[in-house]
Amino acid sequence: MLTASAFELSGQRVLIVEDEYFAAEALTTAVRAGGGEVVGPVASVDDALNVLEGGGPVDAAILDVNLAGDKVFPVAHALRRHGVPIVFVTGYDDWIIPQEYDDVPVFRKPADPDNVVRLLFERS
Repeated sequence: MLTASAFELSGQRVLIVEDEYFAAEALTTAVRAGGGEVVGPVASVDDALNVLEGGGPVDAAILDVNLAGDKVFPVAHALRRHGVPIVFVTGYDDWIIPQEYDDVPVFRKPADPDNVVRLLFERS
């Protein structure tokens, strides 16, 4: 099995939007293991949009679909508008994700952080 560290992520800035502490930490570890730079993690839609507005460029993003009851889709829309690759991580079924994101990979929680990062960078 390949791990995130098997990929060269140096210089890649990855936004992590996740409101579960342990999941955010595991994703952070996986990105850093591959040499990537973590932006965040942030736990809300507003914080993520603020980071995108003033935090410099982002090369890719890992987005939890449900953030304390708010859906992450405004963040996904902003990222896609700029051509930034994204993946979703969720405990919900597919019906919660709007059809416009049918091409975005979805990982079910609990997701293996190395696999999430690997697929994100295979697609970018």
